[in-house]
Amino acid sequence: MAADKAADQGTEKHEGAGASGITDQEKELSSSALQAFQAGNYDACLQHLNTLQDINKDDYKITLNTAVAEFCKSNQTTTDNLRQTLNQLKNQVHSVVEEMDGLDDVENSMLYYNQAVILYHLRQYTEAISVGEKLYQFIEPFEEKFAQAVCFLLVDLYLLTYQAEKALHLLAVLEKMISQGNNNSKNGKNESGNNTNKDSSNQKAESGALIEVAKSKIHQYKVRAYIQMKSLKACKREIKSVMNTAGNSAPSLFLKSNFEYLRGNYRKAVKLLNSANIAEHPGFMKTGECLRCMFWNNLGCIHFAMGKHNLGIFYFKKALQENDNACAQLGTGSSDPGKKFSGRPMCTLLTNKRYELLYNCGIQLLHIGRPLAAFECLIEAVQVYHSNPRLWLRIAECCIAANKGTSEQETKGLPSKKGIVQSIVGQGYHRKIVLASQSIQNVVYNDGQSSAIPVASMEFAAICLRNALLLLPEDQQEPKQENGSKTNNQLGGNTENSESSEACRCSILACSAYVALALGDNLMALNHADKLLQQPKLSGSLKFLGHLYAAEALISLDRISDAITHLNPENVTDVSLGISSNDQDQGSDKGENEAMESSGKQTPQCYPSSVTSARTMMLFNLGSAYCLRSEYDKARKCLHQAASLIHPKEIPPEAILLAVYLELQNGNTQLALQIIKRNQLLPSVKTLSDMRKKPVFQPVHSIQPIQMPAFTTVQRK
Repeated sequence: MAADKAADQGTEKHEGAGASGITDQEKELSSSALQAFQAGNYDACLQHLNTLQDINKDDYKITLNTAVAEFCKSNQTTTDNLRQTLNQLKNQVHSVVEEMDGLDDVENSMLYYNQAVILYHLRQYTEAISVGEKLYQFIEPFEEKFAQAVCFLLVDLYLLTYQAEKALHLLAVLEKMISQGNNNSKNGKNESGNNTNKDSSNQKAESGALIEVAKSKIHQYKVRAYIQMKSLKACKREIKSVMNTAGNSAPSLFLKSNFEYLRGNYRKAVKLLNSANIAEHPGFMKTGECLRCMFWNNLGCIHFAMGKHNLGIFYFKKALQENDNACAQLGTGSSDPGKKFSGRPMCTLLTNKRYELLYNCGIQLLHIGRPLAAFECLIEAVQVYHSNPRLWLRIAECCIAANKGTSEQETKGLPSKKGIVQSIVGQGYHRKIVLASQSIQNVVYNDGQSSAIPVASMEFAAICLRNALLLLPEDQQEPKQENGSKTNNQLGGNTENSESSEACRCSILACSAYVALALGDNLMALNHADKLLQQPKLSGSLKFLGHLYAAEALISLDRISDAITHLNPENVTDVSLGISSNDQDQGSDKGENEAMESSGKQTPQCYPSSVTSARTMMLFNLGSAYCLRSEYDKARKCLHQAASLIHPKEIPPEAILLAVYLELQNGNTQLALQIIKRNQLLPSVKTLSDMRKKPVFQPVHSIQPIQMPAFTTVQRK
């Protein structure tokens, strides 16, 4: 645990203070204080330190060690006091981390390290990394144990901020450091000749055990890094090492389950989770990790990947209950604003995973078709993870799904005649057919309230999408180092590398164009659609929607010639989702799933199921555009061509109404009536496609990219 590291290193610094110029009495007190601390006798340690303080009142390192000893004496529950003391000492020595550039500052390294550990537990990862990286620059003069502690802390921070490459580099340094230390200790023992005794053999056994623990830890960290990088081959090698060194412990089984989840072996992943002996885990009061909460969360993720969304939400709710129970046991902490982190062990400051779990619940509910419930979950999560562009995109998708209604509401019984004919009035010669209006333009979504109020409205969706675009990195060719640092406050898995940020940008632009059209803002819709079509890595389905949205905006702006260019059926050559990197988010210390698309998950129904149906839709819209330009022959030709591509029962009612309008313009009243009665576009023509079974045609809506919740692994510090 990092808190233990802080405590150990704090007293070691005191021992290191025994430089030339101090008395034998001070050396003896220093040594006694260290021995008492390591034995867990904090009262005796504090007595020695107080005596030492009386002798040497100017040495701030004694104050530092006293603060660390008092912190450990309180079972690590006085985090605020330790934090306050460290800040005072930092001011006392007039030391700023940014100005740390010489060996004089290395003397203050223990102060910086303890401060980094506290920042880590307060989830202030960016600041903790800046302190840790400064320490790492001066790692040479540090003694081996302290150097390893700095490296392990930095590795943890890099993994939490999804900078796996940096973590792997540090792990290689750690491996080299440990192997060199092991060789040095062996050489030292050889030089001592036959002067070995029980003490030296005990020390040898103890150091050997510590080296094995460190090696096992390194293997576990490597697995977590490779999982983040989706490097399955390298991960498989490290998993074997983890199972050999850590056995069937909960962390190793959780990591292996995560690995199988990544490969798409969901049944095996569940089996591994079930085989983990949770009862043997020390508990969150000692490790800061609620294993039961992680267990249910991981089950929810696996069932999500299997397409069993209702089971997934059931498991996520169980995880939330376990998380709430753990937080209830920890209590609310002190009511004093200056002591809000005190009253419980420091490691438990990382226990609460409520917002990550709410995010998972929100994504699951969005897939189930409950956008309003999903909106409530995600809007709570965004209060903490407000710098995550994908989270804002998901909230916008909730708003879109809540306002567009179901396909039944939109199409209103389209396959039947009742969907087109609203009523029949009069009798005999005066009998009239009243056609239903299909216009849904310029819908007012709010009732005069501010658009910024978080409700599931299209206006709020527009704000969310603007936030998402602003939070994405501007330059897509930025180095990976920058990408990592930009996302360190985000839910896990949101590494905005170039590929994932491009995919995210395309989804945001598609949704932005849809929302702008719904709000009647045609210029903005056209702007978003044009930007979407200019993206270098654009999936076929998004390209199709981009052309449709641009055409609709241009028609509303009375630029029909430009719209016709977009509605060329040849523009559609592919309608696959075709996003190489998964749209994934989710909570810290979690890995992701790459093989999820092959798990039997179905493509959203609102997509055209094939290039043929997509081109058919283009032709229907092209016919409407020609009709607006009074080019009725061209419009009729487009309708006939589209009708020949699909089954008559799959023709949308808008196309039938367009055919009726064209026949009325042509003076063919009887043919128009026949089209209405038969509910067919070409009542007198049989097409070859009648004999072919085609997928059901659905109207197009905005893309709602599939979002994967993430997978929790056990971390042991």
